[in-house]
Amino acid sequence: MLAVVERDSSFRPLPSPSPSASYEMPLRHLAKDPARGEKHVVSKKPFQNSINQQQQQLQSHTTLPVAAKKSSGRRRGRGRAKVAAESPLTKPEMETGVHAGPPVSSRGIVFHRRPGFGQVGTKCIVKANHFLAELPDKDLIQYDVAIAPEVSSRSMNRAIMAELVRLYRETELGMRLPAYDGRKSLYTAGFLPFNSKEFAVKVAEEDDGIGVTREKEYKVAIRFVARADLHHLRQFIAGKQADAPQEALQVLDIVLRELSCQRYISIGRSFYSPDIRKPHRLGDGLQSWCGFYQSIRPTQMGLSLNIDMSSTAFIEPLPVIEFVAQILGKDVLARPLSDADRIKIKKALRGVKVEVTHRGNVRRKYRISGLTSQPTRELIFPVDDQMNMKSVVEYFKEMYGFTIQYSHLPCLQVGNQKKANYLPMEACKIVEGQRYTKRLNEKQITSLLKVTCQRPREQEMDILQTVHQNGYEQDPYAKEFGINISDRLTSVEARVLPAPWLKYHDTGKEKECLPQIGQWNMMNKKVINGCTVNNWACINFSRSVQESTARGFCQELAQMCQISGMEFNREPVIPIYSARPEQVEKALKHVYNAAMNKLKGKELELLLAILPDNNGSLYGDLKRICETDLGLISQCCLTKHVFKVSKQYLANVSLKINVKMGGRNTVLLDAISWRIPLVSDIPTIIFGADVTHPETGEDSSPSIAAVVASQDWPEVTKYAGLVCAQAHRQELIQDLYKTWHDPQRGTVTGGMIRELLISFRKATGQKPLRIIFYRDGVSEGQFYQVLLYELDAIRKACASLEPNYQPPVTFVVVQKRHHTRLFANNHRDRSNTDKSGNILPGTVVDSKICHPNEFDFFLCSHAGIQGTSRPAHYHVLWDENNFTADEMQTLTNNLCYTYARCTRSVSVVPPAYYAHLAAFRARFYMEPEISENSASRSTRTANGSSVRPLPALKEKVKRVMFYC
Repeated sequence: MLAVVERDSSFRPLPSPSPSASYEMPLRHLAKDPARGEKHVVSKKPFQNSINQQQQQLQSHTTLPVAAKKSSGRRRGRGRAKVAAESPLTKPEMETGVHAGPPVSSRGIVFHRRPGFGQVGTKCIVKANHFLAELPDKDLIQYDVAIAPEVSSRSMNRAIMAELVRLYRETELGMRLPAYDGRKSLYTAGFLPFNSKEFAVKVAEEDDGIGVTREKEYKVAIRFVARADLHHLRQFIAGKQADAPQEALQVLDIVLRELSCQRYISIGRSFYSPDIRKPHRLGDGLQSWCGFYQSIRPTQMGLSLNIDMSSTAFIEPLPVIEFVAQILGKDVLARPLSDADRIKIKKALRGVKVEVTHRGNVRRKYRISGLTSQPTRELIFPVDDQMNMKSVVEYFKEMYGFTIQYSHLPCLQVGNQKKANYLPMEACKIVEGQRYTKRLNEKQITSLLKVTCQRPREQEMDILQTVHQNGYEQDPYAKEFGINISDRLTSVEARVLPAPWLKYHDTGKEKECLPQIGQWNMMNKKVINGCTVNNWACINFSRSVQESTARGFCQELAQMCQISGMEFNREPVIPIYSARPEQVEKALKHVYNAAMNKLKGKELELLLAILPDNNGSLYGDLKRICETDLGLISQCCLTKHVFKVSKQYLANVSLKINVKMGGRNTVLLDAISWRIPLVSDIPTIIFGADVTHPETGEDSSPSIAAVVASQDWPEVTKYAGLVCAQAHRQELIQDLYKTWHDPQRGTVTGGMIRELLISFRKATGQKPLRIIFYRDGVSEGQFYQVLLYELDAIRKACASLEPNYQPPVTFVVVQKRHHTRLFANNHRDRSNTDKSGNILPGTVVDSKICHPNEFDFFLCSHAGIQGTSRPAHYHVLWDENNFTADEMQTLTNNLCYTYARCTRSVSVVPPAYYAHLAAFRARFYMEPEISENSASRSTRTANGSSVRPLPALKEKVKRVMFYC
């Protein structure tokens, strides 16, 4: 974790060199902004306290003026964003204490309400994969379900309930067709004839261990719980209620999923089947199944059913011997397996369900628990209590007339370890429909992407076909509950925001640039702030690259850096050093020390590294050693690019080198001419934050949090980054603000926000008077928790620097993992699409398919390359800076053109993108094994588990965009 020890915690304002003199004033004295005619209203209290003192704050807020909502989207008055109710409109008849506006949220805090709709940009129509769902007018009733003996499997629960409905629907259930969630809740359209009743149901079930099917009796108790009220859902959609009534939405979701649950394999919110589209082979015994995602959402147009295409990996239902041959990549029929092969197969097959094929129509199913260590021909087992032994080969011949041909192969072990059952591999086939949950390799990922990558037109047709196949109008459950689903995509009014002008250096032929359809190039341009690289070295880890080739490549790269506007020495400090990948640490330290000896006290500034194309852990090891041990900036290049040098590749690498060395590639023209609303007027810091979690199956690795923050103002282009490890799958960023006890100095304050605020102050000479915080990777269910915790941490970090220092905060969640897709209204109209057939970059939607009353929008800021573009979803949860819709949408879109690594606008706002890159980089910092001196250092998390801190970034590395 970070251990930020700031010796001088004072945060005194410096003289301001900028055009405005108001920066030195404490925030509470900020005058009215003459351009906007409104006051900055800022909370001084830590966030948690402000929630606790809700009532007092409500009283104080009633004195604030609230502008009537205008179609132009201007803001509706200043203030918090917003506490549990808005101020009453200043009408005489409302002065009796009756509040207008939305009701108070049960959560005690309401997310920021939409300040109006955006108007900027060229209007157009797009289609969205949302299908209007008419709300039923029936009563929705919830019943509790208790099954005895208890069942852990949802599919078994469903089988029991299906049998109950089959037996009793026409009698005891009064002809009702209930929808069941597979666990504890049953829903009906209208009351059942009883309040509470117990039923007896017999269901056949298989034992995975011994493969025997038996009939078992279950007692099912159904008891009335409540009536799900749709009135509140209607009120919420109409914008008259603050909280979404989750129970009513859940009922409708379960009803619309019921039929698909019976037809298909359900995983999360998606359904899969080999019949939707022919499965594709991914290699190593896997195949991809096509499916669809389905979710019901409240939107401005009413209830909407969001349908999207989906694909995932399943284990191919192959004979086990064929599966094993694919896993090992060789014929296994001829010779015995090595120990390494056996371990690999055991890992791949453990937990997989197989069915036997040696007994004709009897296809008993078993779950594999292991693999025998001996080949089949050596296996014997007791056939009776007298411990009379028989070989597996004899047993199968005598019992089933089955001759085992490949007795050199091990047997599968099924059932539990106490009573192991042996099955020959050649007598087993993998059962269809088993999802693969482990990590895919590079080849499999490439194959899966090929299958899922669809042009927008094809994806739109597939979605429509899925809706048609699902036949909601014929769905007995939808009919029972009175839900009607439209079969047409929703047409939505959108706007295409203009691209921003970019500024390059005045010595280049082109000093300014207007991107065309989300892209531009570096021809005739020089980076606006070129770095200087005098002292660099190169290390070559690739056996196939000769020294002369490596030297030629470095010369060309140095030349490209010069052309791009950097000062770059053509010659390395020491000759290019060749090394073996397995000796990475030794080689790096040798090059570093040799260079430092030659430089006599000057710093080695940059290390170029040539890596093999398949380099395993080499890349990660190199980055860890350079950034946390040597304090060295590095640039890695793959062998394939060294042999086949392209100008485009060299130009992209030079852009990366420039920002890693502290330069700037380009800035928004509006930024340097002080024209960005709510950024240019007062010193503004923009944060990006993300948490990356370990992959499925890794149940102990920590999650990694990263926070980046702009270090230049007014340009907002350079971002310093910090990273820390935290508890496994913990989404709240633990180290935003922290305090700890130091024996010498007492209570010490630190954390990532505090350190980045201090570094902004050092870099610009100003303290930030406004904070914009883009938070990536938060699901809707975590919005409230994340906002509450992280905004409080921001408040405390600010307060720790200076009394009453509370700059206004805007907190925006960025989501890419959603299923809304936007399509051109007419695919043949080339003026409304880019080359890939996707909607144009800058397309923004904030109506119809967006939240009924909160401040969110979809923005497709990038041009498509292949497949269907996914717009980013931005949700402004909290806004004390009172952005209008146009201001927030334009700022976000314009920032997407400042991403340092390429000359394209990107799909996610760069601070969030950078935080993601930094978090991903920090995975490499986790040491491969625990060394003696670091094993003892660990930080205890809130739940008592212990997380080893990441090795600290060197100061030189922290200050620059090392993660690019």
